[in-house]
Amino acid sequence: MILYFHGNSRSIKGWAKYAKDFYRYQYDVVLVDYRGFGKSTGKRSEKDMLSDMQFVYETLTKKYPENHILIYGRSIGSGFAAKVAADNTPRYLILDAPYFSFIKVVNRFLPFLPHRLTLRFKLRTDQWIRKVNCHTYILHGTKDWLIPIKHSEQLQKLNPHKITLIRIHGGGHNNLPSFYEYHNFIRDILKY
Repeated sequence: MILYFHGNSRSIKGWAKYAKDFYRYQYDVVLVDYRGFGKSTGKRSEKDMLSDMQFVYETLTKKYPENHILIYGRSIGSGFAAKVAADNTPRYLILDAPYFSFIKVVNRFLPFLPHRLTLRFKLRTDQWIRKVNCHTYILHGTKDWLIPIKHSEQLQKLNPHKITLIRIHGGGHNNLPSFYEYHNFIRDILKY
């Protein structure tokens, strides 16, 4: 089972095409919309959104043993994925173009705003990944301009024995599935 936390877009509708990377290896896939995305309702707050994702994970454990669950987080979804993996014991955590902390990403584009006071969502991947007990695979493009690969390099340094960083040379933020290396690494992770 793959629990897939998507990137920043309106709904899971556009993300379903990525499920084929997992179906071909006989994995079931669950994609979740965050509050306020797609048909998901409710007021957005970091606490409530994280609680929603934990609820989904707990629901999946009623059908799948935890050692059969892999958590996949893409871009903004990497924060949710790291938190759920930190609070549970999945088989693997896979992060695709993750950020070190959401504050660092926003600060890069709007350095003049006092983000520590105004940012509604902190999504501290850097704090949560320290508590993840399963092995973590990070896939990141070397030419990602939105979330530079240095974010993944910093995350790997937090726990180098449990985090494998896979660099997709020439990959950007939204095109990793167009690289054969991406598919080879996904295959190797899923078949291991």
